[in-house]
Amino acid sequence: MSKSAYITKEGMEGLQQEVQVLWEERKIVTEAVSEAAAMGDRSENAEYIYGKKKLREIDGRLTYLRRRIGNVKVFDQEIDENKAMFSAFVTFKDQTNNVMTLRLVGPDEADIKKQSISIASPIGKALLNKTIGDSVDVITPAGKKTFTIQKVKY
Repeated sequence: MSKSAYITKEGMEGLQQEVQVLWEERKIVTEAVSEAAAMGDRSENAEYIYGKKKLREIDGRLTYLRRRIGNVKVFDQEIDENKAMFSAFVTFKDQTNNVMTLRLVGPDEADIKKQSISIASPIGKALLNKTIGDSVDVITPAGKKTFTIQKVKY
């Protein structure tokens, strides 16, 4: 999946908060590994082996997050209130008049439970840069759907 160069302010805060949480978790795991190492034979010490594995996972995620935070820019460009741009809440209906509202975000923030969809997804790509009243066709697992943009809000 391609990565967006943009992120919302809330998304950046979420990534930074995750880094803080991981550093706190890392301190706790490091202490537990040190205590387990002091118990002797490390080859049969499950706490030590698990702790080292957990440290590798934390370090890997921290490396990813530091790189990602360095490569994204908080979206703060001028917006058009009638156009579905990055960070917009877009309300649209399908051909059966089902109405849905989704926020257009980067892949770091995409979470359908929070009604946020990546601009790299088929629906996100179709809605991006469209205006109120525009209709777009999207191929979904359920087949071709037509969506008509009803409202754009920032």
